[in-house]
Amino acid sequence: MPNVPYAAFLRVYEPLAAFPEPERSHWAQYARSGPRLTEQDELARSLSGLLAVPPRAVPERESADAFVTEVDGVLCVCPWRTRLRAWQALPEAGQWQMPQPVVDAALPPEVRRRAAADYDRWRERNPDARPWIRQALWHVPVRWFALFSDEERSLCPEPLSLRYRTPMVQARRRVARALRTVREAMPEGPLVEAVTDVGRWLEEFHPRSLVELDYGGLVHTISREQLEADHSAADVAAGLAALAEGDLERAGEVYEQLTDRWMAVRERQFAS
Repeated sequence: MPNVPYAAFLRVYEPLAAFPEPERSHWAQYARSGPRLTEQDELARSLSGLLAVPPRAVPERESADAFVTEVDGVLCVCPWRTRLRAWQALPEAGQWQMPQPVVDAALPPEVRRRAAADYDRWRERNPDARPWIRQALWHVPVRWFALFSDEERSLCPEPLSLRYRTPMVQARRRVARALRTVREAMPEGPLVEAVTDVGRWLEEFHPRSLVELDYGGLVHTISREQLEADHSAADVAAGLAALAEGDLERAGEVYEQLTDRWMAVRERQFAS
């Protein structure tokens, strides 16, 4: 079982052709010679900074590691970019559901301020940088499910995991369709903004990429029976279909069921 955090991940695996040199050669050599690392390897390395004295909000150097897979015989990689993701997660520290003294002990305010200033300077030199991985603590954002179909769901017993995988072209098509449906029903609001955001992120990547939703450590907070019964992508598709048909009552029921399900998971972070 993993330590912390209990997080879900949305990842993009890009073909080697998407990377400029010398990065392309690095990933080709990495894939041929290096071990295939898992999310637990990444988790262990990312937590090492918090255990340092004094604690580090972000790694001193960017990770040279990646997740590797093959899609129809084409090698694809998902760079960890742990340093960039740590920088981008800094504003969320103030939103942790913990007493402020606990947050400040784990990441002192001065450490956070210094890291934020470093990020601002780095961002000026790298304005187009984006992560290949998004993560969410203690839940899966409902908008992520709009990228997948129920047929792409894979529940594996050993090691326990629940994943969805789809080609980038399918993910983009589905998010565009979802955005049209939501905009027609409610032209403005947080749901439109959320779907737009994930759609824009997908546009940053090679069209022959692979998109993966991984429940990550959340599988250890949900019973096996609940995991087997969890078909959230199908539920989102049903809700969008109801919305497209103008059945706002049915769409509201589906959305409420989904949010209640994931709220129950989020509340487990407070269990003793």
